[in-house]
Amino acid sequence: MNEEKKIAGIYTRVSTEDQAREGFSLPEQKERLEAFCKCRDYEIYDYYEDAGISAKTGNHRPEFDRMLEDIKAKKINTIVTLKLDRLTRSVYDWENIMNFLDQNNAYLDCANDEINTTTANGKLISRLLMSVSQNEIERTSERTKSGLVGAIKSGNIPSQTPFGYKRENKKLVPNPLTKDIVVRMYQLYFEGNSYQKIANIFNKENVGNKKWRDSTILNMIENPIYKGDFIHGKRTNHPTYYENVVEPLVSKAMWENCQVQKKKNSRNYMRNLTYIFLQKLKCPKCGRILGGRASYKKKADKYYYYYGCCECKNNIKEDKIEQSILHLLSDILEYDSVVNNFFLPMLKNKLNNPKEELTKELKAQEKKKDRIKEAYINEVFTIEEYKKESAIIDENIKNLERQLLEQNQVDDLNFTEEDILIKRDIDFINQIKLPNLYNQIEITWKDLSREEKAQIITNYIDDITLRLDVDGDYIVNDVNFRSTFYNDFKSLYDKGFIDWKFIKMDVDGIGYVRVSQYLPQKQVERHVMRLREYYDVHYYEGILDFETKMFDTQKREEDEIVRIFPLEPMDGKKTKINMGMLGVSKDSEIRVENEEDLFHTIPPEDIEYNEYILMECDNNEKVN
Repeated sequence: MNEEKKIAGIYTRVSTEDQAREGFSLPEQKERLEAFCKCRDYEIYDYYEDAGISAKTGNHRPEFDRMLEDIKAKKINTIVTLKLDRLTRSVYDWENIMNFLDQNNAYLDCANDEINTTTANGKLISRLLMSVSQNEIERTSERTKSGLVGAIKSGNIPSQTPFGYKRENKKLVPNPLTKDIVVRMYQLYFEGNSYQKIANIFNKENVGNKKWRDSTILNMIENPIYKGDFIHGKRTNHPTYYENVVEPLVSKAMWENCQVQKKKNSRNYMRNLTYIFLQKLKCPKCGRILGGRASYKKKADKYYYYYGCCECKNNIKEDKIEQSILHLLSDILEYDSVVNNFFLPMLKNKLNNPKEELTKELKAQEKKKDRIKEAYINEVFTIEEYKKESAIIDENIKNLERQLLEQNQVDDLNFTEEDILIKRDIDFINQIKLPNLYNQIEITWKDLSREEKAQIITNYIDDITLRLDVDGDYIVNDVNFRSTFYNDFKSLYDKGFIDWKFIKMDVDGIGYVRVSQYLPQKQVERHVMRLREYYDVHYYEGILDFETKMFDTQKREEDEIVRIFPLEPMDGKKTKINMGMLGVSKDSEIRVENEEDLFHTIPPEDIEYNEYILMECDNNEKVN
């Protein structure tokens, strides 16, 4: 067999990394191998070249496959290549190649490696060389992965730049021009809009100067990059999840809630009627989500709404649910009007849209416009291309200038979180002193349409748990709030800047009282004096017993309690604690000329007052 004429197939392969590392191009390999064959007196049958393809297992190499077919057809009997790693870098693949050569009475000759596959020792040496080669590629892979991990953790994400972001020094950062579009998209989906409906809205408004599709919305809603996280290798068997690697555009709570909403939306279908508590109720017996149904009474010209379980045959009237949590729904509506629709957007706008970032992006767009103009003058662009690009940039500049104007307006308003508590107290006092005007100006739960009620429920309530009473009927057991609402509310409540209602017991009996957290004495004094700009507010002190829920204090009979609050930080260990209380007379006396001003303004923060104006009186009341 060794005397057999060697008919060679010259195999050359190079990947981008190989050429950068070793400098062996395909022509250089071919030249060396031709000289090698001439020296060995090999007849060259054909050349097989795989360009830009690595030798990793699974990579398709068409010329390598063609060479094996020619060996099977007895057209060649010797593979000539530069090095063993030109064929493969896998020990497993090399064993298969050696078996193939044995079965077809073929051989391998390497110009740079002393490889002889006709002997046991030659095969052993080839295996050792292959093991070294595989070890090198695995070590290189480990180094690459280590560098990739560091890059990802620093914000250098190895993927296409997602909409809403841009790259600065290779890192993903929020794009001031498009990030608000992403935030709005999540909010629309969170509110129950479908992918297609959001796409239709964006296309109608020409949002982002691009064509929107439902699949685009779906991919963005599912992409964890918008909550600051990134999945590398998600199409592999071993994806890696990285948390908090870029600045998020939406909170993790909002992102998670949208994934929950996705499951709910998938079960929805077109309805002619609006069900306020749809998808919010579960059967306490079997755990199924209750379905909605309605009956129309012609005589009353009215629909009556129910929620029932098709399995357990139980149902509950919608108005029964409303009445049982009406005080809670009213509180949520007050919170929505005071906090979410007024103060928090301004406060968040102040934090999320810094003028420095907007100004920087505006300058970048203006420079880009100059470059486009210069390119048109130099005939790089046609007039149509120039007009199209200029229109996009002009729209971006207009958007940035609008955001800067809004930012300046917000800065001028100077609202603080403490103003939220002032506004809440004012609204409550207005209900006491001016009930008729309050009912005319302020929107209450009963004033909302069914669609508006359903939207409030969607925004703030995750689900409502039911239980069975002694007769086996459904009754409301508890209300669970959405985490997005709860987190914002808890943050304000823990700081002492918002109140909530609690059951209290005192000489007036059992009822609800507004309670807020501890604030330092100076802030309490300033708060009281600001309210006194509008009303005859009185300040009292007393003791709250947590075991009996009794609040022991003395106040004027004509006063209504506005709010109570601890006068010291609460550690959860004390059973009794000193409490402060704000009261206001029930008459209609106010201290402003126009009553309607009380509904649209708040007193200034920088009023002057005497530090000793809240001195104790014999009846435990602070003087007015």
